Parts: sequence; C-alpha cells; structure tokens
Amino acid sequence: MMDKKDTITPIDQHVIDYVMALRNKHELTQEDIANIIGLSRSFIKDVESPKRIAKYNLAHINALADYFNISPREFLPKKAIIEKVITSESLKTSSRKKKN
Repeated sequence: MMDKKDTITPIDQHVIDYVMALRNKHELTQEDIANIIGLSRSFIKDVESPKRIAKYNLAHINALADYFNISPREFLPKKAIIEKVITSESLKTSSRKKKN
C-alpha cells in the first residue's frame, strides 16, 4: 500500500509547476534553484520529474519566496484543490441514491 508521503498530490504539483514557471521566466537553471534552497541539482531534477516523488516543502517555498521577493502565498492556488477520493462505501451510497 502506498503511503500519502509517497505520492504527488494536485497541490504539490501546483507548487512544482509554479516553481518551474518562475525558473523558466527568470532563465534560471535547476542548479540555480538548488543553490537558492540549499540542496543539490539532483533534488530539483527529481522534483521536476514526473517519475519521482520528490517535492518542495515549506522551507523551500520560503527560501524561493525570499529570493524572488514575493510572498510564499504566491506559490499556492487561489482556491483549495480538493481531491475526491472514491471509496467502496461512497460507491454503495451513490448506488443506493440512484435506486431511490
């Protein structure tokens, strides 16, 4: 069974995409981003790879916000990103409602 920490959630992906957009807009390399947050280029490569589960944490976001002179809030979406989890119980409930 996969643990939640072993997945990239939609909000994680939003942050990753935002950092990549900033990196590209400012013509920075993965190495530049790694230096800003104090980690290796291979970590940034893993974060940007859809095959890896590395992700930014709040300390990374804070360091990047400081570097770009923006609020850490800028890294988050305007509204919450809700993941709808389908369980066997929710399927049973849905099925009962359709029958009535």
